[in-house]
Amino acid sequence: MRSSGQNVTVIDLGASGINPKQVLEITNLSDYFSPLTEFMASLPTHEKVVLSWTAALKVDFKTKGPSPLTIISGSLVGPKWAKAATKHFVLVHGACHGAWSWYKIVALIKSSGHNVTAVDLGASGINPKRVLEIPHLSDYFSPLMEFMASLPADEKVVLVGHNLGGFAISRAMESFPQKILVAIFVTAGMPGPTLNATTIYSKDLALATTLVRPIYLYSTEDISKEMVLSSKRYGSVRRVFVVAAEDKILTKEFQLSMIEKNPPDEVKEISGSDHMVMMSKPLELFTTLLHIANH
Repeated sequence: MRSSGQNVTVIDLGASGINPKQVLEITNLSDYFSPLTEFMASLPTHEKVVLSWTAALKVDFKTKGPSPLTIISGSLVGPKWAKAATKHFVLVHGACHGAWSWYKIVALIKSSGHNVTAVDLGASGINPKRVLEIPHLSDYFSPLMEFMASLPADEKVVLVGHNLGGFAISRAMESFPQKILVAIFVTAGMPGPTLNATTIYSKDLALATTLVRPIYLYSTEDISKEMVLSSKRYGSVRRVFVVAAEDKILTKEFQLSMIEKNPPDEVKEISGSDHMVMMSKPLELFTTLLHIANH
C-alpha cells in the first residue's frame, strides 16, 4: 500500500503483537479493542478510513453524523454472543501440559460473558500428584471425572479436549453423556466405538518429546480397559473435531484418518494453526468454540 502512495496503519490490539499489556490485563473485549478505538478517536473529524480486519469480531463505534468507516472485509459474529445463553466451557489440556496452556482462551471466554473451567489432569499443571502416583489411566483422568460428577444434574457443559485430552473427554462422554452439550476435539485423540484407543495412543505420545511435566506411559492393556466407549452413551453426545491444518505432531493426515474411522457430527478447520492452536490461533479457536456451542 505504501509503495502505491497510500497511507496505512497496522494496529496491535490489547496484549497482541508488541502491545505492552499482558493478556490478564485485558479482562473484557473493550480492553482488547482499546488501541483501535483510541486510534479512531484521534482521527480528524473530516477523515474517513478504510478499515480491514481478519478476526471474526465486530466493533461498534458511536459517532455523530456520517460514519467515518468504509469496511472492506471482515466477518461478523459478535452480535450473536450477547444474545446466546451463557455456556460453561470445560477445557482439558494435552499430554505433559496443564490448565495453563488455555490461558488465552480462558481470558477470551470470560470476556465474552461465558463461564469457563480449565482442568489440570493427574500429575499435570499444578495438580499436586507426581507421575508415579498415577499408574493407571483412570488416575490421570480422575480430576476431570470428579469435576463432572460434581456438576448439577441439569447442567450441560461444552467439553473441549486437546491432544491426549481427547481421551479424557471421551471417557467423560461415556460416563456423563447427560451433562455434555457438545464435545469438541481440538486436534485431539478421538477414539470411539469404531476406533480403538490403543491405535491412537502411540501417536499422541509424540508430544512427550517436548516434556513440560512427565507423563506416565500407560500399557495398552490399561488403555483398553479404561477406554471402553459405547454407541449408546459416548455416541449420544454431539461431537465436533477441529482440525489444526499445520500440526506437525498430530498431522493433518492423521487427524483426517481419525475423522474417517470415527466420523464426528461436524468438522471445522483452522488454517495456519500448529499443534498448540490455543497459542498460535487463539482468536480463531475462540470464535470457533463459540460458534459450535451456540449452534
